[in-house]
Amino acid sequence: MLLPMKPANLLFILSDQHQAAAMGCAGHPLVQTPHLDRLAAGGTRFLNAYTNSPICVPARAALATGTYVHQTGNWDNGLPYAGTPPSWAHVLKRAGYVVDSIGKLHFRSASDDNGFTQEIEPLHVVEGIGDPASGIRDGTVQRDWAPGILEAGPGDSSYQQYDRRNRENAINWLRQHAADDKPWVLFLSFVTPHPPFFAPPADYQRYRQEDIALPAQWQTAAMPQHPAYQFMRRFFRCEEALDPAAIRRLQAAYYGICSFLDEQIGAVLTALDALNLADRTRVIYTSDHGEHLGARGIYGKFTHYEEAAALPCILSGPDVPAGKVVDTPVSLVDFFPTILEAVGCPPDASAARPGASLWNFARADTQERVVFSEYHAIGSQHAAYMLRDRRYKYIYHVAAPPQLFDLQADPQELHDLAQQPDAAARALLSDYEAQLRSLLDPEAVDRQAKADQQRRIEALGGRAAVLARGAFTNSPALGEAPKFQRMRAAGGR
Repeated sequence: MLLPMKPANLLFILSDQHQAAAMGCAGHPLVQTPHLDRLAAGGTRFLNAYTNSPICVPARAALATGTYVHQTGNWDNGLPYAGTPPSWAHVLKRAGYVVDSIGKLHFRSASDDNGFTQEIEPLHVVEGIGDPASGIRDGTVQRDWAPGILEAGPGDSSYQQYDRRNRENAINWLRQHAADDKPWVLFLSFVTPHPPFFAPPADYQRYRQEDIALPAQWQTAAMPQHPAYQFMRRFFRCEEALDPAAIRRLQAAYYGICSFLDEQIGAVLTALDALNLADRTRVIYTSDHGEHLGARGIYGKFTHYEEAAALPCILSGPDVPAGKVVDTPVSLVDFFPTILEAVGCPPDASAARPGASLWNFARADTQERVVFSEYHAIGSQHAAYMLRDRRYKYIYHVAAPPQLFDLQADPQELHDLAQQPDAAARALLSDYEAQLRSLLDPEAVDRQAKADQQRRIEALGGRAAVLARGAFTNSPALGEAPKFQRMRAAGGR
């Protein structure tokens, strides 16, 4: 029997697009993240942590509400969270806790009641609208992903500047609340290592390109020929492999941004120590999703492969085992009860939620568990759903074949057991599909997502108006104008 946790402060640190493998403590041979490594050494790291949708807005809605995307309807980056259903921040605020946010939220607007007692320099979706063009999923338009990849390298960016401000805002906030009697929650949300892929020169130079291994299945001939990924690569105009030197420059820039992020986190953790808060503050570090970096011929997130769907996840502080690694599968929806328990807030019984507290998983032996993710957004013609337990990953594609990977035997996901299934694989496929259908009707949910996306497009003036507005790779930092890009007709120039 685990004893109840004593209430303590909670510093929840979220990054954007941080690949789970891109940390020293995760065993990466190159990436330098000494501050995250120390956090993991003093706490518990989860090996099998996953997003509930591998794209920003849906993932952040799942994190906020503790519910799945098909339950909230935040299908893509054009349908942002607008304060309902209630978030864990709403529950805390109603219970009298200080629950402030600093940095990127990527909700609809700061004018909505998102639950926080204060939002400090929040980054929300562009114009309260976001990217509704991502809801056009019929294959008639394309986006060109290559320019943002080919320009990767050393340099400054508005995102670096924004995260330095987020760091300083967090340090100042900790000073102001160091003597608070009641536990508080600070949600500190950095925007790096999300593109643009510019790293501070000193951080970029940490990574010699000749030392960087190319990602899995990056060559044209090796790219998975599954229809869903063929469609995605056509959509992003990346059907042919980039030059290896360009991929290595991208990786060096991305790794440099990860080191930059680690430096910002380190400064905040140093302030926590200097203010004598470490002994009464728990710390969580995770991200919203990962990044492909050219693996499978894909750049960005968007899939349920490990590069995009797996998350870094570290818990540290009072009552958290030190130096422990846990392989119980967990996901973003688990943070709703985790956050409430950290500060001693009673569980919210107003709605049923699928998550469970990570503090108990951290303090217990490994448990068998299945986590769920779904994708209904940009670059996909039909929905994709993932079930992940300790050994296997099952991906169900609407109107396309399923995938099945044995992550213990095949951690790089090179061998899809569903392609030529033996009797054991057929039994697994049948069992996982039954589990999925007990959770939802995958085809019905796919239809609902597309209907909601179409209604959103019509509400904004229709397809022509949405396409004329354009699209963008990343939401601008505060004070920065969005850089819209023209959408192309499929096969156009």
